[in-house]
Amino acid sequence: MPSVEIPAHQAGDFFVDYEEKVFPDVQAEPGEKALVTFHTVAFEGSIGLVNLLQSLRLLRKGFETSILLYGPGVTLGVQRGFPKIGDEAFPGHQNFNNQLSKFMAEGGKVYACRFALQALYGHGEPSLIAGIRPISPLDVLDLVLMHRKEGAFILDTWTL
Repeated sequence: MPSVEIPAHQAGDFFVDYEEKVFPDVQAEPGEKALVTFHTVAFEGSIGLVNLLQSLRLLRKGFETSILLYGPGVTLGVQRGFPKIGDEAFPGHQNFNNQLSKFMAEGGKVYACRFALQALYGHGEPSLIAGIRPISPLDVLDLVLMHRKEGAFILDTWTL
């Protein structure tokens, strides 16, 4: 019968070479912009959190970075908590709120579609995390087009 002759992995072991970086560390040129759009439901997959981290990374690389929450993406931008707003009911419960707040504190801009907020998800503007700018549904496309005209890097996030 075959047997495994190597020791079991231990805490602190490495599975991969985490230090090797294959590509150059690209930084923004002065005035470069980025827009990350979110059409995804909070807690329905990893893409919302992953691209919030990407948005912060773009900001730290020097891009003037904006986030657009539209459709189900507005669910990333609402205040949450249980039993009270701000309470973390389980580990990671405040991930979206914390990442968006950190992003805005570091200079990023976040926009949320008012139509999706009210008509689709039954929230008003006071439900949004402080600092998020509510916008008209007619502004959603124009925000994307403005970034396109300015030659911005645009990362579209869809899961639905």
